[in-house]
Amino acid sequence: MGVPLPTVRRVAAALTVAAVVAALALAGTPAGAQPSGGVAPGGPGDRAIWTPADKDGFGTARSLASKVWYTLNDGALTEVYFPRLDTPSVRDLQLIVSDGASFADLEGDATNHRTRLTDRRSLSYQQIDTAKSGRYRIVKTYATDPARSSLLVDIDFQSLDGRPYQVYALYDPSLSNNGDDDTAASQGTALLAHDAATASALVAKPALRATSNGYLGVNDGWTDLRDDFRMDFHFSSAPGGNVVQTARTALTGLPGGRKLTLSLGFGAGPGTAGALSTASRSLATGFGRIARDYARGWHRYLHGLRKPPASARRWRGTYDVSAMVLAADEDKTFRGGFVASPSMPWAWGFDAGLMATGAYHDVWSRDQYEIATAMLAAGDRGAANRALTWLFEVQQKPDGSFPQNSGLDGTPKFGSLQMDEVADPIILAWQLGRDGPADFGHVRAAAEFLVANGPTSPQERWENAGPGYSPATLAAEIAGLVCAANLAARNHQPALARRWLAVADDWQRNVERWTVSRNGPLSSRPYYLRITLDGNPQAATPIQISDGGPLIDQRRVVDPSFLELVRLGVKRANDPAIRSTLPVVDRHLEVRTPNGSFWHRFDFDGYGETRDGGPWVITNPGDNLTVGRAWPIFAGERGEYELAAGQRAPARGRLATMARSGNQSLLLPEQVWDGLPPTGRSPRFRAGEGTFSATPLIWSHAQFLRLAWSIQAGHPVEQPAVVACRYVRHC
Repeated sequence: MGVPLPTVRRVAAALTVAAVVAALALAGTPAGAQPSGGVAPGGPGDRAIWTPADKDGFGTARSLASKVWYTLNDGALTEVYFPRLDTPSVRDLQLIVSDGASFADLEGDATNHRTRLTDRRSLSYQQIDTAKSGRYRIVKTYATDPARSSLLVDIDFQSLDGRPYQVYALYDPSLSNNGDDDTAASQGTALLAHDAATASALVAKPALRATSNGYLGVNDGWTDLRDDFRMDFHFSSAPGGNVVQTARTALTGLPGGRKLTLSLGFGAGPGTAGALSTASRSLATGFGRIARDYARGWHRYLHGLRKPPASARRWRGTYDVSAMVLAADEDKTFRGGFVASPSMPWAWGFDAGLMATGAYHDVWSRDQYEIATAMLAAGDRGAANRALTWLFEVQQKPDGSFPQNSGLDGTPKFGSLQMDEVADPIILAWQLGRDGPADFGHVRAAAEFLVANGPTSPQERWENAGPGYSPATLAAEIAGLVCAANLAARNHQPALARRWLAVADDWQRNVERWTVSRNGPLSSRPYYLRITLDGNPQAATPIQISDGGPLIDQRRVVDPSFLELVRLGVKRANDPAIRSTLPVVDRHLEVRTPNGSFWHRFDFDGYGETRDGGPWVITNPGDNLTVGRAWPIFAGERGEYELAAGQRAPARGRLATMARSGNQSLLLPEQVWDGLPPTGRSPRFRAGEGTFSATPLIWSHAQFLRLAWSIQAGHPVEQPAVVACRYVRHC
């Protein structure tokens, strides 16, 4: 039995924090329940990998005091991030159920899963896992403590056949973005783990009955229980490896044994006292109070935004979730830093060399721009301003450029350069009216870099292609220089303004000469190419398609991204080359599904699952082993184009398409199944629904919000008026 909450409060009033922690850790250990055990043998265990990326839940408290984010997938708690959103520190936490004699079930494998929001105006999730055998049901509800760095899980275990069962918690820490160097130990009934930088502590009410610490695949709890359905290992510690911790809980499924609260706390390592204190304090506060405070934080946030537009009325749940997901994605240490996704798809999750880079946990100034413009439209101007401040003060390089991507601390990661990512912060500064001297210094540096190094780009926005001339990149560069010129004029720098405008005008006049093919094999009419390596779209110059694609005539590769020219006000929606490119892109890249039309990124894209649905892997040129599926963001971008063309009704359909791509928790994916194999083989492969790619993709949610507001306004709200007035309309 655990220590009753009133008792905890009385003890807390009389004892020091250390004494409370010790009392909670030691309370409720039944005599003889945990035989003595020594150090676990067999380290370091199997290599650590991360969990699948198609998350069913993503949450964090609104407060800055709680530097914990959690994710859910397939019935289990998956990666938990601490102390930053680029640092996963937990692989997973799930339950094992056994009768002690004939079976042991691992929750993620042995149950049918359902995840739901318990409150549509809060990132408050509940998982309902029902045994495929019909024996039991597990209901788990989650909340992070707004007052401290901990996560609470409220568990209701129900025996459906009236029989008693033994229920175990299986916890896999992977501290500091590396699960291969952790040390685990038991202290009373608390499970403690640490590495050199981070510590975690798992405690429960009622208290855990027995504990063990082992190594993955050697003597972890699942390896133990699946053998003879009983907990035989009781190792007191497991140093230096891929550790997994196990505890027998007080749950039985019978009256008096149905409810349990787990508290998972974090602190700085290698000492574990801080993590244990954090977990114990949250446990003493109680799940009910913490869950209410957590939800109130999200209610206040949504209340402070603009009233959702009428265009989103039918999709209000997706709208609110999108707004909250964007806000939850902001780091709490490096304020204004937004990562691409709280997930690690495919090889990013299991390849040891790639895990250290954490691509989706990096900040891309392009994604940051998409996020900031959506938050600005929705009414969170403060977050948009923090995003720009982070770009200028943390990520921008001394030469004025921005790296391909970086960590939250600004450290460059991939090492290349994409010129649209240099232009985007300038456009955002103009949209936010950031024209003071300090901000203009950053704008000036970026604009001068564009002039000195453009219009070609080492990479365009889908990477691994270039250097060359990209319509999408050119659109951003031109818009960036026009916005920079306007900000220069405000700062009494007319010579700079004239020079930047002259360059922008020259590039705008030459976009078609550099990127529109008039003799290509895909159409008898002019059409924009994805990229030209030589600025000659009439030449059959071969380009190498990344991710296992072929070496192919550049005139055979198109991309929906040319519509950036319209969205950013560089070309008119009815421009002849724009209009004649649309049917080419649709013939080659459009995917029609029950949820609506989506588009592939470009011809021969290989960034996605294998043809039979296996995870993406790094492949050699020409292998053609993997297939990039369709992306929901293109439905949103097509909707913004349609608004620019005066077509509001089709744009509403694009918003619906994006919303329908969401999962049961209303999270929007990076990619959707495209109707090609393996679609149809399993309910997991439905056309128009998320693949195993990154979910939530923060850009997808940003695009959804921005399209909703654009429909309301009747035009793309992101379009810089100063650019559109110069090139596409009279103002």
